[in-house]
Amino acid sequence: MIPSRVVTPDEALNLMQEGFVYVDVRNQDEFEQGHPAHAYNVPLILRTDFGPAPNETFVETVKQHFGLDAKLVIGCASGGRSAKAVKMLADAGFTNLVDQKAGYNGGRDSTGSKIAGWRDSGLPIEVGQPEGRNYDDLAPEP
Repeated sequence: MIPSRVVTPDEALNLMQEGFVYVDVRNQDEFEQGHPAHAYNVPLILRTDFGPAPNETFVETVKQHFGLDAKLVIGCASGGRSAKAVKMLADAGFTNLVDQKAGYNGGRDSTGSKIAGWRDSGLPIEVGQPEGRNYDDLAPEP
């Protein structure tokens, strides 16, 4: 079963203030350039020397650090990767998932109109690779 809860950036921030954790599924470079304050980075797709590649340990990494019953807001750049990540996590047994529409950068609705993302909504952001929340710290040992 796929959770149907999709929220705006403002609603995502409110959920975080109620105890939800924001998991940013963008790659490490995107995360480093800017992300929601207090977010964790578990990329759905990794950058490699050979180009983008699926993160084969994505679900395992989220499960290891948060657990199947964790309250998670999933976000990406514009909403595509987060929707895929929510489906993958729900299929793996996660029960409390929320997809933040329009991601960090913003997206488009069905009519093509712009939807503000986290950044353009003026919500708290941070840059860099915060210790304990960056993928190098969260990734499973090879």
